[in-house]
Amino acid sequence: MPPTFTKINSLKFTFLLKSGSEAFEFSSHEKHSRPAQLLSRDAPFKSCLADHSSWTRTLPRLHASLSAHPEKDELILFGGEYFNGQKTFVYNELYVYNIKKDTWTKVEIPNPPPRRCAHQAVVVPQGGGQLWVFGGEFASPDGEQFYHYKDLWVLHLATKTWEQVRSTGGPSGRSGHRMVAWKKQLILFGGFHESTRDYIYYNDVYAFNLDTFSWSRLSPSGAGPTPRSGCQMSVTPQGGIVIYGGYSKQRVKKDVDRGTQHSDMYLLQPEDGKEGSWRWTRINPAGAKPTPRSGFSVAVTPNHQTLLFGGVCDEEEEESLEGDFLNDLHFYDATRNRWFTGQLKGPKSEKRKRRRGKKAEPEGPDRQEHGGTSAQEPLEVVREVVTEDGTVITIKQMFATPGPAGKPQSNEEDSPDEVGGPVVEPSPRSNAMLAVKHGRLYLYGGMFEAGDRQITLSDLYCLDLQKMQEWTALVEMDPGTQEWLEESDSEEDSNEGEGTEDEDSGESDKEAGDVLSRQA
Repeated sequence: MPPTFTKINSLKFTFLLKSGSEAFEFSSHEKHSRPAQLLSRDAPFKSCLADHSSWTRTLPRLHASLSAHPEKDELILFGGEYFNGQKTFVYNELYVYNIKKDTWTKVEIPNPPPRRCAHQAVVVPQGGGQLWVFGGEFASPDGEQFYHYKDLWVLHLATKTWEQVRSTGGPSGRSGHRMVAWKKQLILFGGFHESTRDYIYYNDVYAFNLDTFSWSRLSPSGAGPTPRSGCQMSVTPQGGIVIYGGYSKQRVKKDVDRGTQHSDMYLLQPEDGKEGSWRWTRINPAGAKPTPRSGFSVAVTPNHQTLLFGGVCDEEEEESLEGDFLNDLHFYDATRNRWFTGQLKGPKSEKRKRRRGKKAEPEGPDRQEHGGTSAQEPLEVVREVVTEDGTVITIKQMFATPGPAGKPQSNEEDSPDEVGGPVVEPSPRSNAMLAVKHGRLYLYGGMFEAGDRQITLSDLYCLDLQKMQEWTALVEMDPGTQEWLEESDSEEDSNEGEGTEDEDSGESDKEAGDVLSRQA
């Protein structure tokens, strides 16, 4: 199993109380808890230049969808959630990021879908561009009503109108499912449905026909993936659909559940070239496979490779869950059925000599796809940010000093080389939102945990996938958007609700649901 990147990209946080009398230091892999409720109301942080239509500051978001416009230089952000220690606020807002102007715009469109998170959104080019949204989850302000949606919506990008598409025979209400565009269909796989009484994971497959606006359940032959949510789902250049990884849990005894981070891979493809008949095939790719994890993010590159970023690797016991958050990049080449790690070249610098010692290359899957790199002393970068509630967060982040990417290392004692500076990367996180436009990868938000505190991120990064040189921080984390309320803090309850349930929208459970970041 290849080593994780967290050993050099680790975060430490020192939280100083307002009184200055005490300080607590803990790292992101210590014990942590999960948000218990989802509550829907406006965010407690300040609005972004509310008297202007566009701005450059971003908002903390988790479990939202980020999609590239098929015709314009824009990214589309919809829905999501934000947790402040007591409540999680769920959204149905629509924001558009103008890539050329580097500005965000909140777009007000009448009759949007109800507030939700952990949904799926897919863009297709038909009719000037359409954004299709299915499922997700919602909870009432008091936490007593929680349900998963089973509704299907389309945003017509050319006319800026929302439309709910009602069609029978579709998937049941769920979150954490995956959906891709395949020819003139939407293909949906997996997900989960959870209440306080029980939970269920799915491995079913549905197809929605974009011409007839009708659902059909597929019955592929062969042994397919076990039920799961939060997996990778992508279309191969050959017209197949790859499923990798994901998360599920099962009850081992009363009131005790154990989660599983899957690392298997399956190929779903038409049988004998016929679109109406499908089959599952388990595949075992070569190369440097990602370590088992959940909460990773996925995008597809211009050359049809699947990109995997970050996530969290958990060590779970009966009453505790310890996780290492990751910020590594992996690529899956379906044509060669091979994984390889995403090595950054780093910013260019002057040429100089550096000494190298001979180092044995690892064998088997630990060997990197493009050759090893000699170990360099990591660079420690320390900075302090002050959150809106007065908490001072000291961030200590370790950056590796890279050698040239994609080239085998020489065994000579002295080797002239072009050595870059430290590689700036997004901090380790899970559930970041990814989108690719014009060969550039955009990464927005996500979360990580430090002790009992969950940090929902609002930063925005960009990476040129052709040069693979360095990340560019378009928007760094804004401490003004971070608010954390302890359980003892008093806060006025809100009674705002959103959305009414009908036969096509959701499945309700009037007792609060517990939503885990690992699942979505």
